[in-house]
Amino acid sequence: MAQILVIDDDDLVLRTLQRALKMYEHQVMTASSGIEGMQLARRHRPDLFILDIMMPGVDGYQVCRQIRGDPLLQDVPVLFLTAKAKDEDKIEGFRAGGDDYLVKPFNMQELELRVKAILRRAAPEKPEPEVPANEVTVGNVVLDCRTFKVMTPYQTVLLTNVQFDLLYHLMSHADQVFNSQQLLQDVWDYPRDTGSPELVRAHIKNLREKIEPAPSDPIYIKTIQGHGYSFSSEATRG
Repeated sequence: MAQILVIDDDDLVLRTLQRALKMYEHQVMTASSGIEGMQLARRHRPDLFILDIMMPGVDGYQVCRQIRGDPLLQDVPVLFLTAKAKDEDKIEGFRAGGDDYLVKPFNMQELELRVKAILRRAAPEKPEPEVPANEVTVGNVVLDCRTFKVMTPYQTVLLTNVQFDLLYHLMSHADQVFNSQQLLQDVWDYPRDTGSPELVRAHIKNLREKIEPAPSDPIYIKTIQGHGYSFSSEATRG
């Protein structure tokens, strides 16, 4: 059973989500503004935020950035649930630190699938066969699975949970090419034909900005035009 904090200025949406999520045996807290939501989250740390964007005062993007900058809350996943449906809105949400994005009006069953997928990824424990080795090494790049740090000849950086999961998968299958749908299934646990390719593109971009010496000309995480993404072992030699 997960504790979910829903932040939305629409009282009808709050009541609908509270009722529906409780049917799926989640505990639900609600807040009608970003400020109220952050205050509540610091008192009762949730397992997941469901966050509207268009709210008076502090909008959802700002709330998400506050979450990512708060030591107590920075690892809590965020699902944007909003009427803003343009691609640039979704990209902005991922850049703000969101883990997923669902557009209103929405299907409650799909929302629950998204919630389950996010919570599985964020779970502190995994079944024994899935526990990774302490380190994954490809050439001169080392990913420490205990500290979530990646070490390259250029720098050592700390990754978020989502960034770690994505890089772990790519490095564990170096030189293999994965399209967005495969990554949504393999890394994010989405059922086939669900989830957004923008999610993958945004997190690839954020990961490149952390580990690449020149993010606009990546040497580690390569885009294979028309096919997908691959972690290159060639660039890590020497």
